[in-house]
Amino acid sequence: MTLKTLFQIAAAPLALMAANPVHAQQAQSLDIPDVASPSVSQDTMRDVTRMLSSDEFEGRAPGSVGEQKTIALLTERFAKAGLKPGNGDSWLQKVPLVSIEAGKNSPLAITGGKTPLSFEYGKDMVIGTYREAEAIDIVDSDVVFVGYGINAPEKGWNDYAGIDVRGKTVIILVNDPDYDSPDLSGEFGGKAMTYYGRWTYKYEEAARQGAAAALIVHDTVPAAYGWGVVESSWTGPQFFAQSADKGASQTKANGWIQKEAAAKLLASAGQDLTTLSAAAKRKGFKPVPLGVKASVSFANAIETTISNNIIGILPGARRPDEYVLYTAHWDHLGRCKPAADGDDICNGAVDNATGTAALVALAETFAKAGAPDRSIVFLAVTAEESGLLGSAYYGQNPIYPLAQTVGGINMDAFMMAGRSKNVTVVGKGKSQLDDFLAAALTTEGRVAEADATPQNGYYYRSDHFSLAKQGVPMLYIDGGDDLVVGGKAAGQAAAKDYTVNRYHGPKDEFNPDWDWSGVIADLSLYYRVGRSLAMSQSWPNWVEGDEFRAIRDQSRAGQ
Repeated sequence: MTLKTLFQIAAAPLALMAANPVHAQQAQSLDIPDVASPSVSQDTMRDVTRMLSSDEFEGRAPGSVGEQKTIALLTERFAKAGLKPGNGDSWLQKVPLVSIEAGKNSPLAITGGKTPLSFEYGKDMVIGTYREAEAIDIVDSDVVFVGYGINAPEKGWNDYAGIDVRGKTVIILVNDPDYDSPDLSGEFGGKAMTYYGRWTYKYEEAARQGAAAALIVHDTVPAAYGWGVVESSWTGPQFFAQSADKGASQTKANGWIQKEAAAKLLASAGQDLTTLSAAAKRKGFKPVPLGVKASVSFANAIETTISNNIIGILPGARRPDEYVLYTAHWDHLGRCKPAADGDDICNGAVDNATGTAALVALAETFAKAGAPDRSIVFLAVTAEESGLLGSAYYGQNPIYPLAQTVGGINMDAFMMAGRSKNVTVVGKGKSQLDDFLAAALTTEGRVAEADATPQNGYYYRSDHFSLAKQGVPMLYIDGGDDLVVGGKAAGQAAAKDYTVNRYHGPKDEFNPDWDWSGVIADLSLYYRVGRSLAMSQSWPNWVEGDEFRAIRDQSRAGQ
């Protein structure tokens, strides 16, 4: 998930960045020390993953008993590894959140069309609010189809042109207009999703336009996940960063509607979803008032809570005021929609007990090798599943100055598919960190490849984004999909199996028979990249022309 604050800069085409000649010139001046391959503890990875994803931790929802158990486990293991508390004498950074859980949900009623319609909560649609209001009641709100819901003045694109949607309900398509492009050419980066394609942006823009409610049409291919993921993620308590106006500037309601249900809604209004979707791909599209009205209501259970980022540090031996960062989110969904067997705990073993365990395993490895020149910060963030809230809070309230943070590596969900011949770099070609990665890969005989599915917008869906938008160069590396045993077919099958059967569901559970060999190989790589950064004299930057370069240049100029 991504931030619930506006970030409107489109992602630059990855292929152009990878071929940037300035990048090659800059790389020649980098100091990239050789680092020996370490021994990362498989026992630590296995044991910490198992504990974090046990039913005892109840899915690690922020503010729950699972959070307290997570804090106790991580602080104990960080201290045992040899780290120091990362926030003065505390291991914790407090993150103020509000929890809002919708209940007593009415169906979404559509009237005024050819046929009255009623869409069931959960089955046909999900809906909630960012507002701290005891109840939400939307009555006879005019419905407008607004295409992809994008207002991009720099592109001459405005899906809200010529209409006032204040008090109305807007129907929005997921992703952005050229998501199905065969390459990276197009108004919105071709098949590479921009932030305009993320659901967070669409609700933000609808709120700026004054809409009462915003419903995104779920479509599995452009969304990159099935309806089950939406339903499990949107039911139960939803966490948001506390705001001064208690969410009053947001829409009264926002949510998702199944594609089939949206097609019925438009048909009742005398429109065709397929036809309007095609029209919405073209510049100059005008929003379409549907002549029908929407009504929906629900009550809210509201709680304010303090969650926590968990931080440990290994102080640098020579330049302790320069920092290399490792991040992973410790949270998951808590209790969610039950599986067929009644299991209602979303344990989040792969996502992201594995990444959290990796912080511990890497802390042990670094400490055993001795402190490098620069300090190493291990940051386990909260509320990633609610919109990168913990990492966003750290980015806006850093414990260690971001201008003095050299760069970092984010770890989110390690696949248990065995060793691979490659690694996948989400955002390959964006920064000089790629050169540190390439140097580490050379001795392993592995290769770095760009994300094969940039249309899924993964660069905007994990915690590295929160630091990147503050200017800090961040690597986000997925495990490779070209497996030593079975090649790319096996890698793609394993990824699909996880996405379809376990991702954001109760069956993302620890398996004692997992093959850890690929995970340990990747962690060895992550260690070497991070330690090389920590021993280097260089300050890697974003490449010329990257959307984050100016932010980094400005922050470093004051040093």
